[in-house]
Amino acid sequence: MPGKIYFLLILALATSCSIFNPIPQPKREFRGFWVATVVNIDWPKSGKDALEKQKTDYLDILEFYEHMSFNAAIVQIRAAGDAFYDSEHAPWSRFLTGQEGKALGTDILEWMIDETHKRGMEFHAWLNPYRATFDLNTEILSPIHDYYLHPEWMIRYGKKYYYDPGLPQVRKHLVSLMEEIIINYEIDAIHFDDYFYPYKIKGEVFRDSLSYISNHLENQSLEDWRRSNVDSLIKNVHQSIKSKKPWVQFGVSPFGVWKNKSTDPKGSDTKAGQTTYEDLYADPLLWIEKGWIDYLVPQVYWSMNLSVASHRKIVDWWSHNTDNTNLYIGNGAYKVRNNSDIAWDRKKELPNQLKLARKNEAVGGNVFFSAKSLMQNNSDVVDYLKKKYYALDAITPISPLAKFPPKDELPITSVYNGKDTIRLNFDNSKAHSYVLCYASGKKVKSDYPIKKLLARIYVGTKDQIEIDKKLVLGRKYIALTFLDKFGRESEPIVIHLNQTDQYDSKR
Repeated sequence: MPGKIYFLLILALATSCSIFNPIPQPKREFRGFWVATVVNIDWPKSGKDALEKQKTDYLDILEFYEHMSFNAAIVQIRAAGDAFYDSEHAPWSRFLTGQEGKALGTDILEWMIDETHKRGMEFHAWLNPYRATFDLNTEILSPIHDYYLHPEWMIRYGKKYYYDPGLPQVRKHLVSLMEEIIINYEIDAIHFDDYFYPYKIKGEVFRDSLSYISNHLENQSLEDWRRSNVDSLIKNVHQSIKSKKPWVQFGVSPFGVWKNKSTDPKGSDTKAGQTTYEDLYADPLLWIEKGWIDYLVPQVYWSMNLSVASHRKIVDWWSHNTDNTNLYIGNGAYKVRNNSDIAWDRKKELPNQLKLARKNEAVGGNVFFSAKSLMQNNSDVVDYLKKKYYALDAITPISPLAKFPPKDELPITSVYNGKDTIRLNFDNSKAHSYVLCYASGKKVKSDYPIKKLLARIYVGTKDQIEIDKKLVLGRKYIALTFLDKFGRESEPIVIHLNQTDQYDSKR
């Protein structure tokens, strides 16, 4: 066979790692961060900022977390009956354009997804389904906001308006919103947070009695009826996603306490003032049992040994009550050195939470709330996390619900191994979405596991990409593998870096 380069298809590849790495780095681990847009918590810093500044600020977030070897951005694109994209069902958000309903003039969401993918990260579209407004100032709402178009859908509670979850037409409308995003954008997941029925306010009543009278089943209590409404939305969104793009995942991030043990022996050893099941009328254990969600991220925002809600105890509870889905832990990074609980003043509080997650086989990763938290004057904590826990890249876990089509053949058509770069040409009609670059300083052996992931490069719709050889200085070999949209990895192609030549897959 002509050519100086030999391409070997093997099952595994050696790695040699000189990075200070005392804690084992998993090959697959979910590493996410929430980008909150409501009231401009994380991004954009102001809806009145120029578009170029908004883009620069978003890239700053991505580049920070790319350096930290994170692999998933969970970005809020619907905060309160609005949209961060051109929608047929909701007005442009004032948190993006400065004035609700004012068009941005460009598809910022498509740009955000592309830039996120370029950095080897997934883009999870985070939506708040039931919150209709953030306050009672309805004069600032667009005429096409649902508050004006469908006032019969609205319930005032506290200082906000909410969609009535008990109305079938509301659930149908919300599913249409999800479908619009799934069809029009190359997202990796739809993501809901903990806001289902609103957190209870002492002395106030959520006035959905008319909906209950009209829609409940015989002998169904108000509480069970409310939970069934949320169940229906979760089921319908799941079915819609999988019918259109089965590789797109559906994830939910509920409040961290399902029930306290004091009200249910199956609950956690906690004393939470409100719970997911009893107060927010959400039952994630049912959604897991039914196979309606690909991943769950309970918000365990407390310190390791807090007496009323111990992070350690809650993680342990979820790990024993979660199967048939991927379990990730939501961590309260915003509390680092910014909380009345002095535990968060300690440098190792957050790292110890990651250590706990890594030691628990049922936990597949972590998500930080929120994006700006570690970017603000926490350099020693960041450095510690990077060296100890995120020294290497990782691939996101595969959903246990994935129903795989047959694997595609490798999309590679040719590789040019040049002096400074490696250029890949491939058939982008295949379903592969990423190329992974590994390295080894030793001769390849068939029984070596692939561990040291150097780069995760998004393929998208391109038919050619280049890899800078600076990534692999001091190495003799690299291996390239491809991930399909479901996250399955191909066998590697191994390249000897000290030789240069052109490889054609047809010869």
